[in-house]
Amino acid sequence: MMLSRTGASLYWLGRYLERADFIARLIEATVRLDVMSSRPAGEIAWSSALAVTETEEAFAASGAALRQTDVVRFLTVDTSHPGSVVRCLDRARDNAKAVRTALSREAWTAINRAWLVFENRNQVGDTAQTLSLVEAVKNETRGFEGAVHQMLRNQSHWFIRLGQAVERADNTARLLDVKYHILLPEGEAVGGVVDRDQWTTILQTVSAVTAYRWLYSDGLTPANVIDLLIANRDLPRSLLASAETTVDLLGLLAERTGAHGEADRMARMRAARLGRTRSGEVIASGLHQYLQAFIRENGQLHEAIGRQFRFG
Repeated sequence: MMLSRTGASLYWLGRYLERADFIARLIEATVRLDVMSSRPAGEIAWSSALAVTETEEAFAASGAALRQTDVVRFLTVDTSHPGSVVRCLDRARDNAKAVRTALSREAWTAINRAWLVFENRNQVGDTAQTLSLVEAVKNETRGFEGAVHQMLRNQSHWFIRLGQAVERADNTARLLDVKYHILLPEGEAVGGVVDRDQWTTILQTVSAVTAYRWLYSDGLTPANVIDLLIANRDLPRSLLASAETTVDLLGLLAERTGAHGEADRMARMRAARLGRTRSGEVIASGLHQYLQAFIRENGQLHEAIGRQFRFG
């Protein structure tokens, strides 16, 4: 049976690589919203990126200006706080080193390559250089995910993917919550140019622009985006898909390890509830409240997983 500390390192490896990938995607989408949009979003766009990553206080304490160059540097190469890409990759690599023999050569190589992207780098550069940097991060994290899918279907594989699923659910919920409550500037019309650009940015962040076009024929509407990101099991980054993946992985781990209990029950109840969710009802009853409850529940599930597998 796998040691608890090995399972914990694999789980956190999955979480940190997923988080690094998400932050890179968020930066790319925010750059496009601010610099390449027909109506540049400016400070509100970068404020939202900090809100999604829960780094507003740390950024304010740094004394930097709320502008692209400073926020991008803070979210990519700044080592003074845990919410930057480089810190996520540092922690991922540390966990990978602790379980090196549980990983395939390809998985370790992808992690190391992602980490090397930031070696001796303390600045980001202009817009083109920023996009090049985040694309490099995305390439390496995609390489890691591909390598994981080529690994044996064993505890190592399942713990990594479990960490990814829990992190992915959290990221999608935070992204959707911030858009709904923060992004649209005062005086801008719902459904206007700025609003459409912002909803498109949300879809870009979760790689769902094409999926949206395939699934919805009536144009870009907030209700449809919310439906896609919450209740569509065919979108890997949706809340429902992440929840169902979590149930499946906990089931596989329970069969192999014999460890099952609180986390399994919580995960099954959450997935069943999400399967019955209708986006219209969520919007009518309060999307912000719904997403905040989901984020809290996801955190409780994370803690229950730690107890169930005795991560310590």
